[in-house]
Amino acid sequence: MMFRRSIAALLFTALLAPSAAHADTSDADRATARTLAGEGQEALEKKDFTTAADRFARADSIIHAPTLQLGLARAQVGLGKLVAAQETYNRIGREGVAASSPPTWAEAVETARNEVASLAPRVPQVVITVKGTSTARVTIDDAPIPGAALGVKRPADPGTHLIRASAEGFAPAESSITLREGATGTVTLELKPVAVAKPPAPTVVAPPVSVPPPIPTVGPVATPTPPPVVPTSPEAASGSTQKTLGFVALGVGGVGLVLGAVTGGLAIGKHGDLATSCARGCPADKLDELGSYHTLGALSTVGFIVGGVGAAAGTILLLTLPAKKPAEEPRVTPVLGLGYLGAKGTF
Repeated sequence: MMFRRSIAALLFTALLAPSAAHADTSDADRATARTLAGEGQEALEKKDFTTAADRFARADSIIHAPTLQLGLARAQVGLGKLVAAQETYNRIGREGVAASSPPTWAEAVETARNEVASLAPRVPQVVITVKGTSTARVTIDDAPIPGAALGVKRPADPGTHLIRASAEGFAPAESSITLREGATGTVTLELKPVAVAKPPAPTVVAPPVSVPPPIPTVGPVATPTPPPVVPTSPEAASGSTQKTLGFVALGVGGVGLVLGAVTGGLAIGKHGDLATSCARGCPADKLDELGSYHTLGALSTVGFIVGGVGAAAGTILLLTLPAKKPAEEPRVTPVLGLGYLGAKGTF
């Protein structure tokens, strides 16, 4: 109780002491700050750390004093905000006090330096690593983390924290970790690329086909006259058919002669070998070749027969074509009879 009373007395004395820092502070503001400091100290003693932090922060915004910041740092420690408390303690030590400041201010600075030294080992740390991309946006409890702070120890308050990472073209990832006082935890997040849906291919629409309007006609439309049909005599038709059959017969005869010559040549080629091998009976391995020889011989005979018949038939048909009747020349013959004289002619 003596220590708490001395702290309270230190706060009130600091607010009542005149200094250059308080020169522009009105009496009403000083009284308000004193009331807020008293409420903050009372809440701190009751372990109502939320109220204590609020009152000390308000009082410090009216009169900036190391004694009020010291009360705020202690309230932050009570709330478990060790990182914020550590920074408040360090700020008191960095700012220091002027030579003309009250002695209580210098005592507050020295107290802050001692308390931050004992607080430092209690502050947890976390190492956050992100794999997959170097452009990830990372947050811890929705507070952004700079890229330079990834992969190294980062102070954090005790308790459970949610770490998220996201990047364009990658599926987001998140993980939670619970930190104890003085412990160091690690979190590794891996971002995996997501497949980008390809846009559908554009539909090509063919331009409409314009049909030209019909050309107007003037007057009656002339109907085309079909060409005259020239009658074909039976003799001409018969000669044309016979001529066609003659050429077809010659063609078939030519194919038959070629087939006979080719298969005959192949058969002659096999005959020499078989004559030697089969002089005293064909061995088993030559039976297939002997059968092929006989087949080629038969095909050659048939080819020559068909070729001869076709050639002969074609020649006969072409040679026996009916001769064309020569066109009669126009002529005139005189006719003399009893009592008349005339002429007759053919045209």
